[in-house]
Amino acid sequence: MITRPGVITAAIFLFLSGTSIATPSQDGSDWFKKTIHTINYQLTKAAGIYSPGMNPRSVRPDGTVKLATVQDWTTGFFPGSLWYGYELTGNTALKEEARKFTLGLDTVRHITNTHDLGFMLFCSYGNAFRITGDSSLLPVLQEGAAHLYARFNKKTGTIRSWDMGEWHYPVIIDNMMNLEYLFWAAGQFHQPAYSIAPATHAATTMKNQFRKDFSSYHVVDYDAETGKVFQKVTHQGLTSESAWARGQAWGLYGYVMCYQYTRNPKFLEQAKHIASFIMHHPHMPKDKIPAWDFDVHNALDGAPRDASAAAVIASALLQLSTEVAGGQEYFNYAEDILQSLSSPTYLAGPGENHFFLLKHSVGAFLYNSEIDTPIEYADYYFLEALKRYGQIKKLI
Repeated sequence: MITRPGVITAAIFLFLSGTSIATPSQDGSDWFKKTIHTINYQLTKAAGIYSPGMNPRSVRPDGTVKLATVQDWTTGFFPGSLWYGYELTGNTALKEEARKFTLGLDTVRHITNTHDLGFMLFCSYGNAFRITGDSSLLPVLQEGAAHLYARFNKKTGTIRSWDMGEWHYPVIIDNMMNLEYLFWAAGQFHQPAYSIAPATHAATTMKNQFRKDFSSYHVVDYDAETGKVFQKVTHQGLTSESAWARGQAWGLYGYVMCYQYTRNPKFLEQAKHIASFIMHHPHMPKDKIPAWDFDVHNALDGAPRDASAAAVIASALLQLSTEVAGGQEYFNYAEDILQSLSSPTYLAGPGENHFFLLKHSVGAFLYNSEIDTPIEYADYYFLEALKRYGQIKKLI
């Protein structure tokens, strides 16, 4: 809960930013501008209290912050948030902090036992190189991409997700997000095979990981020698046959991105089908922030919402809106999500929420882990979505 000095700080901030006395914008972007002010404040404060290599991940029930080490799959999101924060605000101090926190992840280049290298390195070093063009960042990205490509199995046609658990060769829907790292690396490092692997993975996942209604299974377990599917199960969803909300978001985002890189119309059609499943789901609340699983019985009455899923969906839909004729439907839906996430219900006030941006995300409900809490990847994709929105609307 915010202390009295925090309330005073927030009030001063609003006064200085002009939010309380601003003239309404003709383009209806007041909510966007106010959100950008909050982002600048929160990220500036967060960068000052956390240390590179120990990045904020979430908030525990006792109110303490859970930190992500360089081995944690979420460790790249905070540096990435700082990079997006710099782009949205123009605050060069955030750019300097982003570089500092990015360089703190140098040793991630040596990790070989996870598909999450995309989250860990492309969200941090990838954004750093995109924005600065600094070639000194490339060796880390080159080494990490080689390790990710090494996890591709031609027999299964997939990139292995985990080296843990009782599965034989597990592939999770989340893995769709990490394909972009290889698509990008194929061009950057002149490695054509790097683009074949993610395209093959996406095609195999489309075949084996989706149901007839275009919802997705969380985990598909393969035989690494034959490519045969052993089982289709969940690890974080309500049941093996339910539609875990963030999983649906990962799939949507992944296929929009795959279409961007390959121009394969099958990937675009898949993205549109997944979008339709999400947008027209009868359990989607009016504010368009889904419960943690679309199949929970009380999805419209008290089930924990997942702002992280909503942020990923918004970012994906905004990109999709630019890829298809008549994309306004996707843009409008994403805009509604961003306005909900920018409301006091979900967006923290300046000085609140341990300086995270969004409230009300869910990590792994079944394991009583990170339930109804801020989570850094929610902030990251919220910022990315805001950037895409601002570019489309010509606000930034």
